[in-house]
Amino acid sequence: MRIRTMVIGGGIGGTATALALHKAGADVVVHEAHPDSAEDLGAFLTLASNGMRALTQLDAGAAVRAVGFPLREMRVLDAAGEEMGRGPLGEADDPRLRFRCVRRGDLNAALQAEAVRRGIDVRHGVRLTAVEEGPDGVTARFSDGSAATADLLVGADGLHSTVREAIVPGVRPRYAGQRVFYGYTGAARPPGAAEQLTMVRGSRAAFGYAVSPDGETYWFARVADVPPKAPGGWREPLVRLLREDGGPAADIVAATHDDVLATDAAEIPVGTPWRSARTLLVGDAAHAASPATGQGASMALEDAVVLAKSLRDAPDLDAALTRYEALRRPRVEHNITVSGALSRGDRPTGAPRPGEDDLVRLLDWNSELAA
Repeated sequence: MRIRTMVIGGGIGGTATALALHKAGADVVVHEAHPDSAEDLGAFLTLASNGMRALTQLDAGAAVRAVGFPLREMRVLDAAGEEMGRGPLGEADDPRLRFRCVRRGDLNAALQAEAVRRGIDVRHGVRLTAVEEGPDGVTARFSDGSAATADLLVGADGLHSTVREAIVPGVRPRYAGQRVFYGYTGAARPPGAAEQLTMVRGSRAAFGYAVSPDGETYWFARVADVPPKAPGGWREPLVRLLREDGGPAADIVAATHDDVLATDAAEIPVGTPWRSARTLLVGDAAHAASPATGQGASMALEDAVVLAKSLRDAPDLDAALTRYEALRRPRVEHNITVSGALSRGDRPTGAPRPGEDDLVRLLDWNSELAA
């Protein structure tokens, strides 16, 4: 089924969706409000093996492996800095599927460059203002007065989605119980092996760090009881909080001389509608979760592959979107629930994510989706 599609949002999920739709034979245009690809350059994320698998199926794995660095092992420390355990991360034996730590802006730029290389039209600098659906198409209206019409509009415009507001008015992200801090430092020399993610189970914060091949430490802290921000920023209050424990966390943050980034963990309520007749939400616009499970970007990448295969294999648009939602909703809403429980300090379910056993087949580009 060859359809005209437009993707609103040129971030990770939106650009991956465009790559997938293009591979499936759709005509696709990406509309990104930001003037370039470097939005959120300072934040970083970790792509899990399932996200790297999705990128590999889109023939974009090599482009992403060219940025960031791999992670093959996770070790866990207690609040005093004593090691509690360690083990492999994901599919560490396969170089294509290893976890990857990468700056968000670098990942966006790599994916957008790959989209442009394939001839996908990526348009920057104009913000969506309205969505209008009709029997023969869907029209997007933009802040400069222009408009575009397609058979399908995909809303990949993130947590505060304009597309979501257009089709499900009044749904807002809700606070998931923690504030998340991010930073980098080249001055710290924390313990740990190469390609290792270290997690510290502190008394008041969950802390994690990894050291890049050039010696820069990428770190984050998830804090429920947030201290007041100091006039000079978040670094000193966060250091004081982390000093209550032993271990390397406080020294890493104290050695961070650039700005410490801070954001509230947020989630979209489960059960939120994702679609109307010709409009569909994907990624954080549909199912944002707190960052506790580290699956936000990887789930968006899975979305891209499953949506493109649904459109490729279904007899019509409605059947494709129905099939897509049936395949995706149980899995991503389980992630929202588990990640939110971790952020709020509740006991998460021990059940695996739905669809885990079938994920390899589902993401395999050459396998057809069952009706």
